[in-house]
Formats: sequence, structure tokens, C-alpha cells
Amino acid sequence: MVFANLSTIEKMEKEMNKGTFLFREGDTADGIYLIHSGKVRIGKITPDGRELTFRICGAGDFISEVMLFCNFSIYNVHAKVLEDGTYSKIKKEDLEEKLLLNPTLNIEVMKQMSIDQQKSQSKFRDLILHGKKGALYSTLIRMTNSYGIQQSDGILIDIAFTNQELANFCGMSREVVNRLLSSLKKDGKISIIDGKILIHDLQALKDEIHCENCPIEICNIE
Repeated sequence: MVFANLSTIEKMEKEMNKGTFLFREGDTADGIYLIHSGKVRIGKITPDGRELTFRICGAGDFISEVMLFCNFSIYNVHAKVLEDGTYSKIKKEDLEEKLLLNPTLNIEVMKQMSIDQQKSQSKFRDLILHGKKGALYSTLIRMTNSYGIQQSDGILIDIAFTNQELANFCGMSREVVNRLLSSLKKDGKISIIDGKILIHDLQALKDEIHCENCPIEICNIE
């Protein structure tokens, strides 16, 4: 696991409740968070009031939206709790001290930063090259990698997302997502079952955005 060498740093487990925030935009960035259970959404509110969702963190994930070895920095995103659970917070200064003394941990952190950068680049690529359709299709593909369960007639994304939540992932309006999903359903490429999306033709979505078949650690929603 990334950051496995943090075992010697004291990490007191705390409860988190749905609807609360671990931190908000503008708060002092003073630590990283390890999610033990539950789910947390990393997002941002745009100046015009739209909400963007960058990723959803679950058990075993780290939230490391902090600039290391800087005297002062703030969070540029917020972390909203979607599902009750528990977490630990590791102070920034403790992590920095550990990085200076532990080359193995340094390598792990650099690897994770590289993966995060590639994730961001792939998302921007899909949006810039293929527009709103590319943003939605790539989001659905990533969701199959994170939550997909193979069925006889396709891959079920085993978590329910509203159209507004999908829109938040893609940086577009709910109406556009409604229209794109309706088109996919009409073409028989997806179905909606109890609020969950069943993708019948994943390859068709990949072909539309010229999918490069990135590794799972890059092509996911987490």
C-alpha cells in the first residue's frame, strides 16, 4: 500500500459523519488523511456556484491535497463525507520529517504523485479532445474499473449516482448528462437498474474516446 511506511507515525482514528467536511477550500493545509471506512468526495465549488467532483475516496485511500515542505499552504478543494466512517489524520510536519529520514517512503510518495498527475492529464485529454461526450464516457469507463461487477449482459456499476452527481464529475450541467445518457439507452449501450448503470457495450464507449487502455491505477474514479 502507498505510504505503508507511515506505520510509526501516530494516527488516532476518528469518526466522520455524512454531510460533514474533513476540510473546506481555504482551510490551512496541515495534514493528510487516511480513510479507514466510509466514503469522501473531493471536489470544488466554481465561482458561478457549480460543484465539481474530482474523485471519491474509500477505505484504504489517502487524501493528500497538501503542498509539502512549504511554510504555508491552503486546501484548494474540499473533502465532503458521503458515507459515515472513520479516518486518521497525519500531521504535515510528521510526514515531512518521515520523508527526510526514509528513502523508501520518498519513492512511494513520488510514485503516487506521478499516478495522480497521469490521472489528471487523462481526464483533461478526454474533455479537450472529445468534449462533453468524452468527459461522460471516460467517467463511466473509470467507474466500471472502480465499482464494476461483471454480469451476463454487461458490467454493472455497483453504486448509484444521480445524474447531477455524474454531471459534477464531468463539469457539465445535469441536462447535458440526461441527454447523453438517454442517447446511450436508446442505442442499447446502457441500462439503468435501481439507479445503477449497467453498461452493455463498454468497448463502444472506449472506441468513442479512442481509449488508450491505461492501467487500472490510472483509469479509475478514486
